Amino acid sequence: MPSPLPIPHTYHRCTRCIMDTTVPGIRFDERGECNFCTLHDKLDRAFPLGEAGRQKVQELAADIKRLGRGLKYDCILGVSGGRDSSFTLWYCVTQLGLRPLAVHFNDGFGNPVAGENMVTACRKLGVELRTITSDWRESKDLKIAFLKASTPDMEQGTDLGIATALYGVAAKEGVQRIIIGQSFRTEGIAPLSWNFLDGKYLKSVHKQFGTVPLRPWSPNDPGFNLDLKEMFYYTFVRRIKTVTLLYHVDYVRTEADALLARELNWQNPGAHYFDDLYQSVIYYLNRVKFNIDRRLFNYSALIRSGQLTRDAALERVSKINSIEDERVISLCIKRLGLTREEFDRIVAAPPRTFRNYPNNYHLILLLRWPIKVFSRLNLLPESAYDKYFNCGT
Repeated sequence: MPSPLPIPHTYHRCTRCIMDTTVPGIRFDERGECNFCTLHDKLDRAFPLGEAGRQKVQELAADIKRLGRGLKYDCILGVSGGRDSSFTLWYCVTQLGLRPLAVHFNDGFGNPVAGENMVTACRKLGVELRTITSDWRESKDLKIAFLKASTPDMEQGTDLGIATALYGVAAKEGVQRIIIGQSFRTEGIAPLSWNFLDGKYLKSVHKQFGTVPLRPWSPNDPGFNLDLKEMFYYTFVRRIKTVTLLYHVDYVRTEADALLARELNWQNPGAHYFDDLYQSVIYYLNRVKFNIDRRLFNYSALIRSGQLTRDAALERVSKINSIEDERVISLCIKRLGLTREEFDRIVAAPPRTFRNYPNNYHLILLLRWPIKVFSRLNLLPESAYDKYFNCGT
């Protein structure tokens, strides 16, 4: 394997995908290919598709059915109304014969189109939909706190809220498997500084900038609490595992669009991730404040998996993402209770990263090998190890 070269001081773009030197921690080998492509190839070998993938899926389904015997549900499945989670729901019910409880986390910024997708899909598939609605005061306060923290991972509250909703419902129902509709082949993995997920980090930002107290943790109602001790409880005491099913499924997004429209009357919310209207704010701020285009890792994943040409991806990123809808941005700002002047002052504040706040990163580094083992055993999401150790800086 070619050895990595130092990061050049001049601008450079990967010769295979479209990741470039705006990505912190990117490295290039002698062919000009980046370390994110190397990671993709490693994952591609570890999680093969075809007959091996189909066999693995059947093994996972058999395990889920065995553990769920006698229960009302045999798994918890996170849904948003977007393409990936809708396809995963359809696949689990129609192809695997599973009995999922669909769980949606609502923080007040859902896209109505995605909401209708969820209701329609669950009704057609005969699946119960349970919506976990966050305390609006808490979720709004966390969004404002992360805007003031001036970091690019400003969706921290929602990301952790989704995770706690899934773990909390699983604990309440006695279910030991959570299915996540995510794939490295279609989404990639965000660079660490662009999306650092950590319960201690959330609480430190909330302590500095928040004004509304976060409700305390309880197993069935975790709120926004998901630090190391809570993860230990869910994974080792309750023995809850996550299953990234699409790692093993021949999943092609363009084919999924047609299937979902035919089977579930699914409608595209307008853009990838636009099941959440707040993504308009995130993409806008990432671009104008942090010089980050989050499409880089998404499109690069599609290029590597043969679902998008490099030229088409370059053409798309040459234009501002359509998800940056000024009307939606204004709506989100108003919903947060901010004036445009207050929001603009936040935009003008100096950029920071998670490293500017107390977090668990140094402890995570010390736990490198346990995290690697736990990821392989699905005690943590399969992408957890690579997220913290192989995705830039």
